[in-house]
Amino acid sequence: MELNERVDAALAAFLDRQAAVICGIDERLGVYADAVRDFVLGGGKRLRPAFAYWGARGAGLEDSDELVACVSSLELLQASALMHDDLIDGSDTRRGAPSIHRRFASLHEREGWSGRPLEFGSAAAILLGDLCLAWSDELFCSAGMPFEKVGAARSDFDLMRTEVSAGQYLDVLSEVRRDVSEATAAKVARYKSAKYTIERPLLIGASLAGAPERVRAHYSAIGLPLGEAFQLRDDVLGVFGDPAQTGKPAGDDLREGKHTFLVARAWAAADADRRAVLDAGLGDPDLDAEGVARLR
Repeated sequence: MELNERVDAALAAFLDRQAAVICGIDERLGVYADAVRDFVLGGGKRLRPAFAYWGARGAGLEDSDELVACVSSLELLQASALMHDDLIDGSDTRRGAPSIHRRFASLHEREGWSGRPLEFGSAAAILLGDLCLAWSDELFCSAGMPFEKVGAARSDFDLMRTEVSAGQYLDVLSEVRRDVSEATAAKVARYKSAKYTIERPLLIGASLAGAPERVRAHYSAIGLPLGEAFQLRDDVLGVFGDPAQTGKPAGDDLREGKHTFLVARAWAAADADRRAVLDAGLGDPDLDAEGVARLR
């Protein structure tokens, strides 16, 4: 069985157990548990579990189902980040399906409940994102890995979550301040994505294996630039990507006003007239295909 399949199996088993707990509280929570399962198992590259797994294996740790389950917890952390990120960005879709806040807004509308559908959907997305964050911690600690190995990896796991939260805040701060500097864009890319996607997972794997500092240093030297390259490619896809491949409308990063490194470079290279076009269109939620083409 391929690693991704093993990760999915570990996640499915964990989510089945958690669904039983949730539905034992109240049967109406079935839609709540289903939403997490659909979101987590509905696609994704499983990069973070893969880098953590191979970080551990590369440092000498033997393969085991417990190791796979432990690193699978990073996918629940990713689900939490994506649910909240979609809400922050106002994204309607994720991987070609409705984002969590839109899914629950639609449920509200279908049921004819009181209040505003989007407010209900937003509340559900916040709560489900928080739940996935808690569950990531639970799976990380309860997967069956020896206590001392989990304890050794704990500081990397904790720092990973702190760094991605900091990167997310710097991202939204750069948007409201209209900060198009390359330095800010590079810092956001580093902490929101590069460290979170590759470097920290590698280091978590190294810690699970009890790797020496020289191995950790090699992992950082490889993981950080690779993570930055991954984010730069993602920035390009956010503007020029094919919706059939990305699962999101073309030009969504432009509509959301993302001050990515790509935008920062474009701003630095633009003359006054082109900067005016960028300034007028960037962050316009109603930007149509012609407007996207103009900004490109």
